[in-house]
Amino acid sequence: MAIDERSRKALYEALEQRLGVAEADTMMELLPPVGWAEVATKEDLHQLEERFQARLQILAPELRAEMERGFRRVIQWNIGTVIAMTGVVLAIVRLA
Repeated sequence: MAIDERSRKALYEALEQRLGVAEADTMMELLPPVGWAEVATKEDLHQLEERFQARLQILAPELRAEMERGFRRVIQWNIGTVIAMTGVVLAIVRLA
């Protein structure tokens, strides 16, 4: 049975009538905001971590290589820019 807002409201109203407002509030706060099938357990998180670590091990060399290529491109652009700007500054100095 799927828990929806209508059934949660009905539960709250029943608890409120039998236990009182404060107790009904406390009980509702103890329930998850979604159905129990949607709640992750520690085992779910552990399995997720293992899968993530396995994927990371596969992708790490590829990611590192891509980062190195990117760094090389940035350095090349920076060197080119510095050389070009040096040329511009020298030309301005000669003209002045």
